[in-house]
Amino acid sequence: MKLSIIIPAYNEERTIGEVLKQIFDLRLGFDFEVIVVNDGSTDATLDKVKNSGFEVICLNLAKNMGKGAAIRRGIQDTTGDIILIQDADLEYSPQDYPALIQPILSGESKVVYGSRILKRSNSYSYKHFYWGGRLVSWWTNFLYGSRITDEPTCYKVIEASLLKSLQLKCRGFEFCPEVTAKLLKRGVNIKEVPISYFPRTKEDGKKISWRDGVAALWVLFILRFAKE
Repeated sequence: MKLSIIIPAYNEERTIGEVLKQIFDLRLGFDFEVIVVNDGSTDATLDKVKNSGFEVICLNLAKNMGKGAAIRRGIQDTTGDIILIQDADLEYSPQDYPALIQPILSGESKVVYGSRILKRSNSYSYKHFYWGGRLVSWWTNFLYGSRITDEPTCYKVIEASLLKSLQLKCRGFEFCPEVTAKLLKRGVNIKEVPISYFPRTKEDGKKISWRDGVAALWVLFILRFAKE
């Protein structure tokens, strides 16, 4: 089994090095590859990756295309059996990888989401981000009959063949709702496991906004009634 870790990165020079270190400090017990997609960063993100000292596949987009576009580019170069999405900031901990991957290794599910909600000790930087995420999750469950607690989570772990078959079109943060909608429409079981969460503020570089939440609600609605 081989794991492909895709890291879309836009202006994350302060954190990308530590994220890579945490990944390569893990003892996973199986083969893995790390694909960093530099999404047109204007800071030193690209240099930090190239000079990290770790064996990383670095893809460079000439201009900022958005998280979804960066992930789709990364998917093209994956060679693993399982794909895991990792943000380039330090909000999510690679220490959760074993728990995230286990349900797929055991054959329990082909898709695993890391839920921040299921770990009650987690904190949140802004209440409107927390409740916005809960709203998106509720809307998902209302439209698709699912029971997801944390739809917007970064940690989405999916069998590679399944993810590549979804024919994604997203460019920005709508990656999450598009993937979720297409999986649920196929009747795929999404397993959730609790994960740690270390929220950052806008001053720290948090980029998502309320507009992305509205876009997520719209994408979930449109795809619910769209023909594949």
